[in-house]
Amino acid sequence: QVQLVESGGGLVQPGGSLRLSCAASGRIFSIAAMGWYRQAPGKQRELVAVMSSTSSTNFADSVKGRFTISRDDDKNMVYLQMNSLKPEDTAVYYCNAAGILDQTGWIDDIWGQGTQVTVSS
Repeated sequence: QVQLVESGGGLVQPGGSLRLSCAASGRIFSIAAMGWYRQAPGKQRELVAVMSSTSSTNFADSVKGRFTISRDDDKNMVYLQMNSLKPEDTAVYYCNAAGILDQTGWIDDIWGQGTQVTVSS
């Protein structure tokens, strides 16, 4: 069974940086897209950044120029480097993997449990 486990959240001051990591476990052959979403209190979950297996990326306008996303397909991991953090970046960040081919077959979409990022002085 494929699972996603995030790490790297925490409390950071405005202007600071954090790096989130997400590891997909299981006997995985390929993952079409891996990315990050976030959900702030009282708001809907929104896309932060996503990277396809061909390395194409998509970012929310609010994070362009501040966040970068990368993947290590040998390790089935995705990373989110967050720089110049702002209080409005405060949210629970969720890892997502879509289009997974593993030993059991095709999986459309799975989510991690989430990691809290708080930007505050």
